[in-house]
Formats: sequence, structure tokens, C-alpha cells
Amino acid sequence: MDTPLLSIRQLTVDFMTETGDFRVVNGLSLDIPRGKTVALVGESGSGKSVTAQAILQILSKKAHISGGSIVFNDAVSNATLDIAALGAESDAMHALRGGRIAMIFQEPMTSLSPLHTIGDQISEALVIHARVSRAEARERTIDALARVGFPDPKRALSTYPFELSGGLRQRAMIAMALITRPALLIADEPTTALDVTTQAQILDLIKELQTETGMSVLLITHDLGVVANVADEVVVMYRGRVMEAGSREDIFRNPQHPYLQALMRAVPRFAMAVDERLTPIREIKSATLANAHAPERIEPKGPILKVENLTKSYTLRSGWFSGKIRTIRAVNDVNLSLPTGTTLGLVGESGCGKTTVSKMIMRAMHPDSGRVLFDNGTGPRDVFELEGAALTEYRRSVQFIFQDPFSSLNPRMTVYEILTEPLRIHDIGTPDERYARATQLLDMVGLDKRSLRRYPHSFSGGQRQRLGIARALALEPRVLLCDEPVSALDVSVQAQVLNLLKDLQSALGLSYLFVSHNLAVVDYIADTIAVMCRGYIVEEAPKTSLFRNPVHPYTQALLAAVPDPDIDRPLDFEKLRADRFSNPSQWPAPFRLLQGEAGVMKEIEPGHKVRLGSQAAEEAA
Repeated sequence: MDTPLLSIRQLTVDFMTETGDFRVVNGLSLDIPRGKTVALVGESGSGKSVTAQAILQILSKKAHISGGSIVFNDAVSNATLDIAALGAESDAMHALRGGRIAMIFQEPMTSLSPLHTIGDQISEALVIHARVSRAEARERTIDALARVGFPDPKRALSTYPFELSGGLRQRAMIAMALITRPALLIADEPTTALDVTTQAQILDLIKELQTETGMSVLLITHDLGVVANVADEVVVMYRGRVMEAGSREDIFRNPQHPYLQALMRAVPRFAMAVDERLTPIREIKSATLANAHAPERIEPKGPILKVENLTKSYTLRSGWFSGKIRTIRAVNDVNLSLPTGTTLGLVGESGCGKTTVSKMIMRAMHPDSGRVLFDNGTGPRDVFELEGAALTEYRRSVQFIFQDPFSSLNPRMTVYEILTEPLRIHDIGTPDERYARATQLLDMVGLDKRSLRRYPHSFSGGQRQRLGIARALALEPRVLLCDEPVSALDVSVQAQVLNLLKDLQSALGLSYLFVSHNLAVVDYIADTIAVMCRGYIVEEAPKTSLFRNPVHPYTQALLAAVPDPDIDRPLDFEKLRADRFSNPSQWPAPFRLLQGEAGVMKEIEPGHKVRLGSQAAEEAA
């Protein structure tokens, strides 16, 4: 039997706290075979990232390895090293870190230096570990950028991280990690913040490079769909301990541990029954929500919110000194309709215009043309013509739930101040009434009233997102604009929040515009789904019609890119590799849109519309 590349035995990691040591990793044992991918799976806080940091000896100052071994068997140097016994700043550790063992971090924007170009940051690892000249480092950096899919590798050398999309930043991180041809790549949630098509391309890229270089991969993730598509072996962690371990085949076909079974039940799937609910590991319980009901108000006769011919363009400089400008059409003739008490899902890749549409509906941004109509029961009114009391009323009626629950909460305000701030701004209630409302809101989202004096940093990601929902509900709105509200959450917490949103809608009669790039999530929560690409709505249909009969090639590509936690339904990497699905000029007839052409939406069955090129629409007419 081959010696594993990395062998961890009884690893223990403790954090120093004011009340004594707190054990984060407790007796962890696992092997990473040569040339294989081992997936480390579990909820946030289970000890996955701490394990990766222990392997690289980059633990925080309050953490230390208090027991066990991490044996690295390097075939190149023919050396066997116990990393746990090495000093974090030792020469041996410096040689390993970034050289023979490399890591892709979860958030590329905070992991890349904003002050240095992409070229400098990638070549730095090569200069340090391979001792090559600057000229050779430049050539190998260009080659690495080309291999990870940069459209213009030479130009990328002089770009800064803020100039790149999320997908390209993650590709730059991969290039940086792989340029030294490591024996082990540690990928810590490498695709969490990416849309499904970019995620599939990144996973395909890692598999391709693994085949080419023979490296081993430790993949840290909470996404069982990703695990089902790329892992050879799976280790499931909970509170620092291994709950179950085995081959991908064994884990998915015959899960034994109740925790693993519970994780699988929490994942949204396309084949779910109409009334089937996700089963989170910890259900949110709320007596307030169970007895809640919608306030007395006049119901609109038509849709509560309607978007008509919305267009938005941005003007950008082509260079610092060129004087040339270019115009990007971010939103192009968008039409949407949201009936009362329903959920409209808006899906598409990052940069397609979803959030821009949401901001215009909120009146946080003005369109170039088009209008947004809101009906509070007295008839539809153009949002951009509202003033004074009418505008204040609209602000109360339409609220926003943000993607990042941490950065959207003021770190200097207590939960009580966060929840009562909307009431103070709109001059609602006495101090006692505001306190009562704050405790009611906390109970409604399943949090204890003792949380009122705490600050956002002391809550988990899922709890912070529930605080964001509570704040959005403070003014008893009629419409919630949910911008990727669960994309940053692990599957069990995601199930909690999705079920909470469904329960709130049922109890309070809310209407949702739910923006996401995850079609499986949108399938679970939405009634109607609109698919957006390059500023266009390319297909719109009730969810049953859309998933039964996706017509537009872009919709088909999005569906093909969703990783399913079923090893019998793998991703079609070959199809996704083509990368033509998001370019309107390369869509096949009759969907192809030429430069400057908007095409038209055509109804192909009741409620199911698809965008066709103008010529095809004329021929069909």
C-alpha cells in the first residue's frame, strides 16, 4: 500500500480564552493519498479551516497544536517531516509553506494585497521558492495565468485585484498556489462566493491541473454537491471530531452517521415535492411567528410591484490617460411583475445586473429609462415620481436583506439599537413600545431577547443574517428584496434561513424579490423565476415549467452548472468548458442577439416566455 502524502494522527488544536483552553480540533485523524482529492465537510465552526491552518502552521496567536502529528512524506526531497513538531517560523516550515504545500483561501479579495499587481503577487512565490530570475518568473507567471483561464494573461500582470471579477480573483489565487507545482493543494471553500457557472469552471480547472501535475487536494467545503463531483474520499467533521469517513461512493450511497444524514436532508434539491420542506439540523422555533398575522391593509388588485422597460448604463474610462470612454449596458429593457404574497426569483451570473435592478427598485439608483410601479392598494404609482410622505411610505413598505450579514450591520451598535433605528428614523412608538417591538422581532427570527445588548461580532453568520431579516421586518414592510441572502451560509444554516423566509411570507403576507445565482435555492423558495444574462431577461416562467422545459441555452447552461449532491448526476464539465453560454452573439439561432440588438420576449406556453433575436421573432410572427 502506498504511503499517503499527508498523514494526520490524533491532531488536537486548542484556543486560549479567558476561561481556559477551548478545544477546536479534537483527536482528528485522516490520510491524504497521492494524486487524490479528500473533502473535509462540515458546518461553519466544525474545525475545518483550523485543520488547514494547522497543516500550514498559520494558526492565530491564540491557537496552538496541543497534541498529535501531521506527517508529510515528500517524494521530491525524499524526506518525512512531522509538521506539528516544526516551529511556525522554522526554515523547514518556510520551505514547505507556499512551496510544497499551497493554499487557496476562501475570500480572494481579502487574501490578495490591494497595493500590489496580480503579476507581482503570483511571481513572488516563485522567486522565493524556486530561486528564478525576475524575467523567468514573469514568463512562468504569464503561462500560469493562461492555464487558469485569464483572457489576456499579459495584461493581467499589471492589473490590481479590485479591477477583477470574483471569478478572475479566484483564478489568480489558484495561479499563485500552483505556480510552484506543490505536492499538496489546500482549497478552503474555493467556490463559496462564486456563481454556479464560475464555480463549475474553477472545479474543472482544479481537476484538470491535478491530473496534469499529480498533486493531492484537501478540499474544505460545506457544499455536498461540490463534494459529489470532485472528491475521491470524504471526511465529515462536527465540533472538531470526525463523525464519518470513507470513499465518495460509500458516503453518498450509504451514509451511516445521523449528522451526515441530517446534512444531506438540509441541501435544496431539484426533485423536491411541492410541499416538502428542508430539514435543518437545528430548527428555528418562534411562538411569535406561530401566532403572527398580516397587518390590516388594502390589497392591490394587480401586482404589488412592476418593473417596466428598465435600462441602466455605466460610463467607464478605458485607461488612466487615454481619455477614451466606453459605455456598458448593465440593465437592458427589463420587465418584471411581482404578484402579492408570492416570490419572484431573479437568477444569473455575477455581473448580469441582478443587484442593479434591486437597487433601482429601492430607489437607491436611478435608471436611464423605464419605471418601477408600486401598488399599496390605492393603485400603481411610479416610484421615481414619489416625494415627501408618499416616498417615506414607500421606504417603509419595501425593505432590503443584504448578501453579507456582517458588513451590513453596524459593528458599533447593539442589536437593540440596530432593530430600533428604523423605528426612530420613522418616529414610530415610545421607547417602551420600541423595546417591545425589538423583543418581538428577535423571537420572530428565533433569537433570545438576551441578545439585545450584544454586538454583531458575537453572533454566527446565520444568526447575523437573521438579525438582518429582523431589521428588515421592523417597519412591517409589504415587499422584501432579498439579495443573495444565503450565499455566504453553510447548508444547515441556509436551510434555517430559507424555511424562516417561507414561514414569514405565509404568516405576514410578504412578497419577495429573491436574487440569487443558485438555481436549486431559487427552485425551493420562488413561485416564478426570471433568468438574467448581460442585462437581459432571457427566460421567465413558473418554476415547474422552467425546470421541466428550459428553452434558452443560457438557462440550460445554468442548470447544467448546479452541482447535485447525487453521484449519479455529475456535472458535465465538457459542456461547461465551452464558455459560450453567456455571450449573446454566440447563442444559437433563434436566440442569438447581435450587437445593439435587444430581441423580444415571446410566450411559448402560458406564463413561459423566452427572448428571441429580432429576426427570429419576425419570422415567427
